[in-house]
Amino acid sequence: MLRQAFVLLLLAASPAYASDGGEFDPAEVDIADAINCHLDAPNYNAFAWALNGEEKLAERFGWRKIESPNPFLAEYELLQPVLVTGAWSTRRIAFSSSGVMAILDLADPAEIAREEGIVNALESDAAVAEIARAAQASGVATRDAVEAETPFRKFLGQRVLADVTEPANVADGFGTRTVIARSISNVTSHPGKTLYGCSYRIELLGRDGKPL
Repeated sequence: MLRQAFVLLLLAASPAYASDGGEFDPAEVDIADAINCHLDAPNYNAFAWALNGEEKLAERFGWRKIESPNPFLAEYELLQPVLVTGAWSTRRIAFSSSGVMAILDLADPAEIAREEGIVNALESDAAVAEIARAAQASGVATRDAVEAETPFRKFLGQRVLADVTEPANVADGFGTRTVIARSISNVTSHPGKTLYGCSYRIELLGRDGKPL
């Protein structure tokens, strides 16, 4: 918690600039660019900070705050649908602690993950099958019954697009590791939905190159 607060203070105290060297204005960010990993990490954080900061960008954009069933997500409904990939579009988006996601009407995340070359890091089918075999062998329940009782199959995958490390310098005494990744997942709080987005993570490193 202390490290996260320090990172936020660091970002808030540092001016945000566009990658071409011009001054960055969070109000000019297209949410589709944020979802599609077209921002750099400092600019994304400046944008996310401004949504409910002094700038009140979410209100200025006309976004409607939605009471989320998931306490770890801040959800909004957009005025107009946003195209995020191929033919997929949505008016529902969500922010997590490290990124932003489009909430798609897609029950099976694997469908869009295949197009992105992303595999499931938490493959649950094998685990459910093993539990079902054990239950059937012990006579507790049939395999079909166990699988019917566990319809949700967790999907969590990502593809790293940028992984940059800046070593600690003399002036600051710490460095950073920045990772930008395409993320695809699902959660039990949003049945029948796929979360498709981008994570922007900045980690502080000590002089030894290890996370602080």
